Amino acid sequence: IGLILSSSAIANASTNWLVAVVAIAVIIVANIWGRGMVKIIPILLGVLVSYLLAVALGEVDFSGVAAAPWVGLPVAFENTVFALSSNFDAGLAITAVITIMPLALATMIEHIGDISAISSTVNRNFIAEPGLHRTLLGDGLATILASLFGAPANTTYGENTGVLALTKVFDPRVIRIAAVFAICFSFCPKFAAVIEAMPACVIGGVSLVLYGMISAVGVRNLVENKVDFMKSRNVLVAALILVLSIGIAYSTTGAIVFAVGGITISLSGLAVGSLAGIVLNAVLPGKDEYSFGGEAPERADEPEMRFPLEGELPKEVKEA
Repeated sequence: IGLILSSSAIANASTNWLVAVVAIAVIIVANIWGRGMVKIIPILLGVLVSYLLAVALGEVDFSGVAAAPWVGLPVAFENTVFALSSNFDAGLAITAVITIMPLALATMIEHIGDISAISSTVNRNFIAEPGLHRTLLGDGLATILASLFGAPANTTYGENTGVLALTKVFDPRVIRIAAVFAICFSFCPKFAAVIEAMPACVIGGVSLVLYGMISAVGVRNLVENKVDFMKSRNVLVAALILVLSIGIAYSTTGAIVFAVGGITISLSGLAVGSLAGIVLNAVLPGKDEYSFGGEAPERADEPEMRFPLEGELPKEVKEA
């Protein structure tokens, strides 16, 4: 996910590299050398400082902020499902459902990947408790509710894994408090306009750090779970996941497109790579059997790879 999104971060940052680099620098300084609250909110500080710099450089257009009212509804009735009731077309509705349903596969796979990464980051097995069935159900119900009011799909975001890894704040109550603030601010169009006025270079600078953290957490998952890359089957699985996911994402079409019963279905590189990895890991022999977050078993059938210390080297090797 992090590698696929990296091009978006570079494209946004390239609109003004000075602002983007300042955002990255502030995040690094706050996270490494910050104390107290400063160390907890490096992302927010990076956004604020780079946003102010962009304002000083004349990169921000506040005309939309001035025109926006202070109080208003976060939805427009004409964009909701309820507005379609007066001109309902059953055939069109069924076609839309059949077309959009396969897209849920990609978001489900992303959800599982993000929950796994977050579990590893906070050292808690969220797949077991509260359970993947509950987190997926909550994700789905939230998307259903949002779609009724014309909002985009709700899904887990890999950026959150990066934020957790940076801030080390793992208390779910923080998310609940943030949700309450988000709901309150949604009734303030002027606040929304301030967010919309944020230039792409600010988002790009912050995204470079967050997307990189996603990739780094993925590598850390492999290391912590002792995935043995001396095994050809593990190398093949990882190689195909990377090549399919990234290759398809950066191909001319950007997806695998095929037709089923007159319906065109498009699967992203992330969906194809994840499915290929799951299937190959299940069918190829030599699978490592251990629970999520647990320790890999001892492999009695494989010799331990051990490198001697300098003092243990033979004399002729030292001389050579």
